[in-house]
Amino acid sequence: MTNPTRSRTASPRPDFADVPDARRRNLAAVKAKDTKPELLIRRGLFAMGYRFRLHDRQLPGRPDIVFPGRRSAVEVRGCFWHRHGCANSVVPKTRTEWWTQKLDGNVERDRTNAISLEAAGWRLLVVWECEVRQNLGDVLGHIRDFLAAPRPHDKVRSS
Repeated sequence: MTNPTRSRTASPRPDFADVPDARRRNLAAVKAKDTKPELLIRRGLFAMGYRFRLHDRQLPGRPDIVFPGRRSAVEVRGCFWHRHGCANSVVPKTRTEWWTQKLDGNVERDRTNAISLEAAGWRLLVVWECEVRQNLGDVLGHIRDFLAAPRPHDKVRSS
């Protein structure tokens, strides 16, 4: 039975019967939320005094960190899964065609979600896993600047 809330245009999953059990366990352990880079950012933001919501189901793509009062969201993306283009985003050498299609679908979904968020009046900042690993302090500073920027619905007051 298909799930009516999730329509997919992709072809059915290929047969992965020949995939080794160790590889299956490895990929099954990959988390979609509460990843190490995401937790580092959340801890840093909380220490800086920011309060936020997590994975708001009412927003397109369920962004990782949501600031409702600021109508802003931060998405922490894994370089491999979202094809950042850095050294961590190499396509595997086995089942290359399948992986390319899978990862391209992720990128397209990210783009669609970002457009939908913006159309709903939200701002989105994308933070990459490699940036968090290289310099968490710079990333937190960038998020602080992003959150401090005037929002589109703010009125400029003249004195």
